Amino acid sequence: SPPRPGDSYGVLPRPCRALVLLNPQSGAGRALEDFQAVVQPMLAEADIATTVFITERPHHAHEKVRDEDLSQWDTLVVMAGDGLLYEVVNGLMERPDWEDTMKKPLCILPGGSGNALAASINHYAGNDHVAKKKLLTNCAFILCKGLHTQMDLVSLSTASGKRLFSFLGFGWGFISDVDIDSEKYRRLGNARFTLGTLQCLAKLRVYQGRLSYLPAVPGQGTPPPHRDPPAPVTNGQAGHVLPPAGTEAAGALPADSLLVPLGQPVPAHWTVVPEEEFVTVYAIYQSHLGTNLLLAPAARLHDGCIHLFYLKAGISRVALLKLFLAMARGTHLDLNCPHLRYVPVRAFRLEPRVATGIMTVDGEALACEPVQG
Repeated sequence: SPPRPGDSYGVLPRPCRALVLLNPQSGAGRALEDFQAVVQPMLAEADIATTVFITERPHHAHEKVRDEDLSQWDTLVVMAGDGLLYEVVNGLMERPDWEDTMKKPLCILPGGSGNALAASINHYAGNDHVAKKKLLTNCAFILCKGLHTQMDLVSLSTASGKRLFSFLGFGWGFISDVDIDSEKYRRLGNARFTLGTLQCLAKLRVYQGRLSYLPAVPGQGTPPPHRDPPAPVTNGQAGHVLPPAGTEAAGALPADSLLVPLGQPVPAHWTVVPEEEFVTVYAIYQSHLGTNLLLAPAARLHDGCIHLFYLKAGISRVALLKLFLAMARGTHLDLNCPHLRYVPVRAFRLEPRVATGIMTVDGEALACEPVQG
């Protein structure tokens, strides 16, 4: 697609050295064969030399990219589902030199059953909606061309003190239940989500909690912001005031300048959602939630925006199924469903009333507790 104004593109060097992190268990377990059959011949043609690192256990890739000298590679390529990229991003963010390392281009090649980022990038590139081998070929072709640009990450903090970095989305309720409950159908590829959706529809639950957000467009459903001096920014430890941005110690993680500690009420210019009963809450930063789920048609790779969706309790199973079917084409907002709300935000906070239900970050399960990002 033609570069958008404000996008700056880099180009991978030629010849190029790529470290490929590959999970042989991902999806239907064909990632290695697909890499050798589809991807490797294309990369050889494009003068990209590969070192393949096969993960043997959870967190293997996380440790590799956290501890290893990565200077010999021009790009890191993840051939798996979104879960492995989540490990890689968080491993990189744990390095003392994270700021430099995060400038190294990352590439995703879809090898899992959940390939949301690959589907999003394929969509941003202006390609037709495709899945399976065709999506893999398209993503490999993007790597061969070697153009790279920036991508937003979201910083999440939990009440128990975890700090996580997420590239895709944070969810609670119905959508997260589908994601986790359908894990057992991984061998079915993308059909796992369809089956999981039908199962979760059968036992539709309601989740209680408080949702608050900072709208991306000031005044969107909010009183005008107060012109008071800003409160001191903290990083979650009560009373610990961070130095102004740009003066952090080398290696310190970026400051969450829009957030106050989870123990304190949200700032006055935030919006607190009046409803406290939800079917699902999903904060997504890319367009796709799966190869057949175009949840946020307005999203771009680095629009500085969290696309917040929530479904209020009271929706019927039929209406919910209709929404899900419309999401395949990204037309769910056109249904004007009174229970569905969408708002672009810069930050959000979710405080579950009780610790029930699964939370997910980039499709990985998280304990249910207050979280903000």
